Amino acid sequence: MQMLETLAALRSQLQAWRQAGDGIAFVPTMGNLHAGHLALVEQARQHGQRLVVSIFVNPMQFGPNEDFECYPRTLARDRDTLEAAAVDVLFTPRLEAVYPTGPARTSRVEVPGLSEPLEGERRPGHFAGVATVVAKLFNMVQPQAALFGEKDFQQLLVIRRMAADLCFPVEIIAVPTVRAADGLALSSRNAYLNETERALAPGLYQTLRRAADSLLQGERDFEGLQRAGLKALNAAGFDAEYFAIRGIDDLGPPDAQTREVVILAAARLGATRLIDNVRQVLVK
Repeated sequence: MQMLETLAALRSQLQAWRQAGDGIAFVPTMGNLHAGHLALVEQARQHGQRLVVSIFVNPMQFGPNEDFECYPRTLARDRDTLEAAAVDVLFTPRLEAVYPTGPARTSRVEVPGLSEPLEGERRPGHFAGVATVVAKLFNMVQPQAALFGEKDFQQLLVIRRMAADLCFPVEIIAVPTVRAADGLALSSRNAYLNETERALAPGLYQTLRRAADSLLQGERDFEGLQRAGLKALNAAGFDAEYFAIRGIDDLGPPDAQTREVVILAAARLGATRLIDNVRQVLVK
């Protein structure tokens, strides 16, 4: 595995691969890798002869009171993990390579509509930061396929729309959420949980599953299920932010014509903010 920091070195390697006719699959990350990231890497092997993984903790997607400074940075361990997974290139660009004029002065990519509800309401500017850095990385790597986890479902939709709107010739591939044995969605931020909080954390997924089961059994009082979800999370020790049932394609409110929904939730345990979601087909 090569570990490259500069855009010039990356482009030189990419050019050699393309001249050999090799397709490129890409997994962008912020590091502190876990089994969820490795599921993306494993799936990526099916979509290109060569595999590039990036690690870049993107300051533009963190709010002023969020965890940019303390976000776990485990590059040496991540490098060993990716080498064992037979990744071809680990790309670790420096800040000035991604934002030559600095994050505050860079051109920004906005994705209206999908960026505004749910996470967008609570983390203003977050999705502009995500869309901007992913667009930049797509320009740098120019992959034929890029893989993203369904755990960050709204982010997945934002990136898919951005890639389509800007005519990137890249297939956006969604990979199902990887969970611990007790149902907790794997996340780099799970490391912030103390022992008591970690024991409570699976309640987020359990609450989502109960709502999905109600929908499967024919319940269609979406507003009532949302209120019940918030109440259940707060009763289970969470500080719930939202519990929402939305259409799978555009995050719009479901109606009689909706065939599949995604149930999304965000809640805090102490200082740790957790998000998760469950998809559910609506049986008529």
